[in-house]
Amino acid sequence: MILASEIWTQVFWTSVVAGGLLAGVPLMFTALGETISERAGVLNIGLEGMMLLGAYVGFLGAHYGNSVWLGYLAGIAAGMLASVFMVVLCVWLGLDQIVVGIAITLAGEGITSVLHGAQFGESEPRLGATPTVAIPLLDRIPVLGQEIHGQKPLFQQPLIVYLGFALVAAVAWTFRSTNIGLNLRAAGEKPEALDAAGVSVLATRSYAALSTGALAGLGGAYLSTGVAGVFTPFLTQGQGFMAIVVAMLARGKPLWVIIGSFLFGISISLISSLQLVGINISTDVGHALPFIAIIVALILFARRAYLPPALALPYVRGAR
Repeated sequence: MILASEIWTQVFWTSVVAGGLLAGVPLMFTALGETISERAGVLNIGLEGMMLLGAYVGFLGAHYGNSVWLGYLAGIAAGMLASVFMVVLCVWLGLDQIVVGIAITLAGEGITSVLHGAQFGESEPRLGATPTVAIPLLDRIPVLGQEIHGQKPLFQQPLIVYLGFALVAAVAWTFRSTNIGLNLRAAGEKPEALDAAGVSVLATRSYAALSTGALAGLGGAYLSTGVAGVFTPFLTQGQGFMAIVVAMLARGKPLWVIIGSFLFGISISLISSLQLVGINISTDVGHALPFIAIIVALILFARRAYLPPALALPYVRGAR
C-alpha cells in the first residue's frame, strides 16, 4: 500500500521535477522540430526513426570522438539525412506523408538494431557523465534546488539544456516577428497565397522538414549520450510519437512545447521517483504510464489542438 507520507517528502518532489526535466529535454527538441514542420504543412510521422538514428549515430560520435558535442553534431547530421527522404518523397514528389513517415520509422528501428548488433554484439559500452553547468544562487530555492546524491537536479544541467530553452525562445520569436516565421505559417495555412507572393512553398517546406530532422536527431543524441549514457535498440520507446502529440497540443506555440515536454517527461520518470522513496511499482506499469498520459491528454485537449489547414497536403502549383 502506498503511503501518502512518502509521496509528500521533499526528496520525492525534487526527484519528480529533476526526472521530468531529464526525460523531457529529448521530447522538447523533437517536438519543437515537429512544431516547425507542422506550421509549414508537413506532418512528420517519422520522428521515431529519426530520433533512433540520431541516438545511434550520436552515441557513436560521442563514444569514438570522446566528446558529447561531436555526438550532438553527429545526431543532427543523421536526423537531417533521414529527413532528406521526407523532403524528396513528400515535399517534392507529393507522396503520402503518413506512409513515408511510417516507412522512415520502421527503417530507423531496423537499421539501428542491425548496426548496433553487428558492431557491439552483446556488449553495451557506456559513456561517462555529461559535464554540467551550475546556475549560482538558484540552488537555494526549496525543492527545486535540493541536492540528490551531490547533484543539483534542476539548476545544474548540461549546457545543451540551457541552449535548448534559448532555442525554443528563438523559434517563438521567429514565428511571431520575422518574415521567415510568416512564410512558415503561410506554407501551412495558405500555401497558394505564399506562392502568389513570390516565395517558393516547396523550398519553405523543405527547410522546415530538414529543421525537424535536425532537432529530432539532436533529441535522440541527447537521449543516448546525456540521459541513458548508452545506446540500446528501440531506445526511444515511442518518444517520437509522444513528440507529435506534444506539438499538436501546443497549438503551434513553441513555448507550450516546454510545458508539454516537461509533463510527459514526468510520466516517463515517475516510477523511478516512486522507487526512490521506497514505493515499488511494476516496470510494466511504468512503461505503460506515458502512453496512458497521452490517451488522457488527447481525450481532454484534442479538440483544442491546432492543425494548419494545409497540413499533410502536397502543394502543386496552380492546382485547386
